[in-house]
Amino acid sequence: MRLPINRRVDESHHTVTPDGLSVWYTIQVSPHSRIQEAIFERGDRMPSDEECRRWLDLLIVGAQASEAPGIPGSSTRRFEAFENAAS
Repeated sequence: MRLPINRRVDESHHTVTPDGLSVWYTIQVSPHSRIQEAIFERGDRMPSDEECRRWLDLLIVGAQASEAPGIPGSSTRRFEAFENAAS
């Protein structure tokens, strides 16, 4: 999986694990901040905390990811990490 910069997202920023977990990862960069985002999706159920955490530990660098609010009953989870360039 290639890591995108500034949200030019295409299929190279997406991977599907052998057990069916879809993983998307993007980085938005500005002169003052950086936002890393990881999205996890399954067709049959919501991804577990454990499988999301395994990927977050690999993808999100230099910041703590927080889960963004989702739609009830969704099979998608989204995590974001915000970094201020001054930090």
